[in-house]
Amino acid sequence: MEATGTATGLRAPIADSWRRASLAGVDPASALDGLRLRDVDQTSPLLAAATPVLDDLNERLRETMFATLLVDREGHVARRWCGDRAAAGALDDLGVDVGVGLLEDAVGTNALGTALETRRAISVHGEEHFAVPLKRFSCYGHPIVHPTTKRIEGVLDITALVDRASPLLPPLVARAVADIEQRLLDGSRISEKQLLLAFQCASGRRRPVVAVGEDLMLSNHAAMDLLGATDTAVLRMIGLDLARGHTTDLDLTLASGTAVRVRAERVTGARHGMLLHLEPALPRPRPAPAVTGPAPDTDAPVLVAGGPGTGRSTRARALAQEPVSVLTAASALLDGSDAWARDFASMVRSGQGTVCVDGLDLLPEELLDLVSSHVATQRPPRLVLVSGPVDALTGRAAALAAECLRREELPPLSARPTELPSLVAAMLLDLGAPASLHLTPAALAALSAHPWPGNLRELRAVVRHAAARRSTGAVTVEDLPEQYRTGGSSHVLAPIERAERDAIVGALREHGGNKLRTARALGISRTTLYAKMRTLRITHY
Repeated sequence: MEATGTATGLRAPIADSWRRASLAGVDPASALDGLRLRDVDQTSPLLAAATPVLDDLNERLRETMFATLLVDREGHVARRWCGDRAAAGALDDLGVDVGVGLLEDAVGTNALGTALETRRAISVHGEEHFAVPLKRFSCYGHPIVHPTTKRIEGVLDITALVDRASPLLPPLVARAVADIEQRLLDGSRISEKQLLLAFQCASGRRRPVVAVGEDLMLSNHAAMDLLGATDTAVLRMIGLDLARGHTTDLDLTLASGTAVRVRAERVTGARHGMLLHLEPALPRPRPAPAVTGPAPDTDAPVLVAGGPGTGRSTRARALAQEPVSVLTAASALLDGSDAWARDFASMVRSGQGTVCVDGLDLLPEELLDLVSSHVATQRPPRLVLVSGPVDALTGRAAALAAECLRREELPPLSARPTELPSLVAAMLLDLGAPASLHLTPAALAALSAHPWPGNLRELRAVVRHAAARRSTGAVTVEDLPEQYRTGGSSHVLAPIERAERDAIVGALREHGGNKLRTARALGISRTTLYAKMRTLRITHY
C-alpha cells in the first residue's frame, strides 16, 4: 500500500474510495492541512433527533478511547464527543471539530465521508485511510436515512485510536442510528400534523388552498377543481421556495389560462410548511387609447441576448418583420469576412424586411463596424441582433449593443423553473406526441432540480428521450435519463443561490474541473467548494 493513493491490495469499497480521492486531487500527506470551520445549524432536525440518542451512547462510552462524530448531509461535523483526553487530543491535533468538512473529496477515504458517498455503512481500519494523518485511527460510519424521504440526513461514526475497529461497533452504531431515524420520523409527524391542522382551518373558507411541506402536499376541493397536474408541480416548487423566505406572493397563470395570485402563509411548527391561498389575479389595466401622432420607430435595431440554448435565435426571428434574411457568425468564419460583408450589403440595399445578425459577439471588428454603420443611418431594413449575455460583451460588440434601445435578455432555464411545465408541453406538441402524453408532477419536480447548463436545447433532448420511451400516458421519473432522476428536494434556487452556482460552474470550467485551483480562484477552501457543490447540486460543468 502506497501513501500516494495507489489502491493496491485493498478491500473493494476502500479501493474504489481511494480512486475517487485520487481523481479529486486529494493529497494524502496534506489532506487535513488548513481545515476550516463553518457554522452548523444547532436547531436542525438531525441534531434534535440525535442529541438524546448520542447522550445515552456517549454515557456508555465514557472513560474509553472511543469518540463519536456526527456529520450532516453536507459532510460537516455537527457534533463531536470524546471518551477520554487522548481521543480529544488526537482529534484536536488534526483540527477535527464541529463545523469541519470531512467529505471524501476533501480529505480522502474516511468512514464519514465514504458512507455519505456510497450511502452504505463502512469500517475503515488504520492504513485503509487515504490521508496519512488518519492512519492512526479506525472507525465505523453508518448513514442516517430519513424513513419518509429516504434522503441521507447525516452519518454517525465511532472512532478509536487503534489499528483495527472492534467487531462490536457495527451493531452498536446501527442501534443508535435506528433510534435517531425513529426520532426523525416522529418529528416529521409532528410537523405534518401542524401543517394538516392549519390546512383544515384554512379549507373551511371554501377558497382554493394548497398546503406544501417538505414531504407533503394537500389541496382542498376548490383548488383541485382549479388545478391541473402540471399546476400542482409548479405550486410545490413555488411553495418550497416561498418557505425559504424568498418572497411572499406572486402572480401565476395556470395551465387552463386562468390567472391567479398566490399568497403564501407560513405554518408555525411545520418545518418549511406553507399554505398557498389562490386568489383571482387583479385585473390588468386596459391599454390607453391610441394617440394620433408619428408612427413608432419600427426600424430601430433590437438586441436579443442570452446564453446558448436560451431560445435567443428563435425569439429574434419571432421579432423580425417579413421578409427575413439571416446572417450568422458561423458563415463569416466558414465563408470569410469578405463574403459575409457582400451578403450584408446586398440585404441592406434591398431596404425591406429584417436582417437578423446571429452571433454579434463572435463577429470580427471589421464586420461589427459594418453593422454599426448601417445602424447609424437609421434606415431600413431593420436589424435584429443576437448575442450572448449583455454583461459578457466587450469592446465593439458592447458598444453596438448599447445602440439598441430595445433589448430582450433571456434568462437561463435554471432561473425559470415555473415555466418548465409549459415548455415541456410545447416541446411534446412540437415532437408530434399525442395529447395524452404528459409528465407527472414528480418528473417535473426532478427536472426542476437540474441546473440545465444546455438550457432549452438540453431540455428538448430530455423531452425527446422521454417521448421515445413512452408513447402515451404519464411520463414518470423512471422514463427520464438517469442523471435527471434527481428525486430530491424540489427547492427552487433563490437568485443569490443561482448567482453563486453560476460563479462556481464558471470557475470550474475555467480551471478544467480542478477543484483546488477553482477553490483558490473563488477565495474559499476546497472543503467549502465541495459542500457548496453538493448544496447547489453541481454535478455537471
